[in-house]
Amino acid sequence: MKTRREFLRSTVLGASSAWTVPMFVERTFADLHAGARDLAVQPVTGSDDTILVVLQLAGGNDGLNTLVPFEDDAYHRARPRLAKQPKDLIKLDDQLGLNASMPFLGSLFKEGGLAVVQGVGYPNPNRSHFVSTSIWETGDPAARSNTGWLGRYFDHACAGADPTVGISLNKTQPESFGALRNPGVSLSTPELYRWIHGGGDGEDAEAFFDSLNAPDDGASIDLPAGGRVGGIVGESNLDFLERVAMDARVSSKKILEIAARHRPGVRYPGTPVARSLGMVARMIAGGMPTRVYYVSHGGFDTHRGQGNSHDRLLGQLDDALKAFFADLREQRNDQRVVLMTFSEFGRRVAENASAGTDHGKASCLFVAGPAVKGGLHGTAPSLGDLDAGDLKHTIDFRQVYASVLGGWLRTDPAAVLGKDYRRLGILA
Repeated sequence: MKTRREFLRSTVLGASSAWTVPMFVERTFADLHAGARDLAVQPVTGSDDTILVVLQLAGGNDGLNTLVPFEDDAYHRARPRLAKQPKDLIKLDDQLGLNASMPFLGSLFKEGGLAVVQGVGYPNPNRSHFVSTSIWETGDPAARSNTGWLGRYFDHACAGADPTVGISLNKTQPESFGALRNPGVSLSTPELYRWIHGGGDGEDAEAFFDSLNAPDDGASIDLPAGGRVGGIVGESNLDFLERVAMDARVSSKKILEIAARHRPGVRYPGTPVARSLGMVARMIAGGMPTRVYYVSHGGFDTHRGQGNSHDRLLGQLDDALKAFFADLREQRNDQRVVLMTFSEFGRRVAENASAGTDHGKASCLFVAGPAVKGGLHGTAPSLGDLDAGDLKHTIDFRQVYASVLGGWLRTDPAAVLGKDYRRLGILA
């Protein structure tokens, strides 16, 4: 028998038991059938109409070869094979440079639309992928929370919102979407993932959701007393599964139909992260009432032969972001979107014997968009004062969350994060 948490992570939508047929479907298609052509204005959901895109760099991105301290001799001594030379970087100032694989982000920085936050981490860091990712997703280094930081935002600021208040284009529901009432939608089934990333037919997705209406008899959830899982008291496991499956089928079909109506004039690369961001752009253009989109870009666990693979991953990220923001500008939606990256941890300062780097602690992250106050934020960790070979964090990641929650999503960060954290001034 699966535990409730395991079930919620493995279901199509990551457990949305409180759903009814989404009202956004009727609203959006009524507008379309009435002849509305301008899809640049999105229905307001929650406290305002801004949009946050969260982009996970899964595996532990090497911050030192992303934001490079090229003038620090300690950096070059620690990485005789992996160190980047000044001539191979996009210099941001006289000490730091971006990896040359990211020319778009370099230009965005110079235009003032990219905030680079240095030395981000949390107290008593953990080098486990699973544990550290969970800490970032829940916003709780003490691992006591059963909800995610974005799920708590949905519960606090988006009461009564459509289920599509949050959409994850990930193979599994992100733990950050965990909520007491509305955990958003995860387009995580193989069929939908194939449609998003391979240009497949939406009919395959619909057929798959139809099949979910006959769940296996052995599938079950550990229910609290009274049979309640954030939904209807007394509802059986079978009823719960059937209702989630029906909601999933209806919602996903309409999401795909809405997304298919936007044909961008921008050409996206063929990488998974670019296709996911392209799907996000299409949903924004189609008028989805979504406040938060979640996208992943994997492969950053670079234990071996890091040089070329890490550069390639950053290049894919850069190309995808270039197309995404160009698409948003074409739609006239760019002013409404802020994108934030995160990774569960950085890498160790010294390279290993396999020309790679092992799990570390602090790293950097990006916040991008026209509303961002660009520049370098925070203090670069010292390579002369390490924590067992790792960078010490100088910015608590919850300060970034507080900055985004308060400065962009217009909600009280303390109500979501449990206490006040000093904001960073990363939003203009």
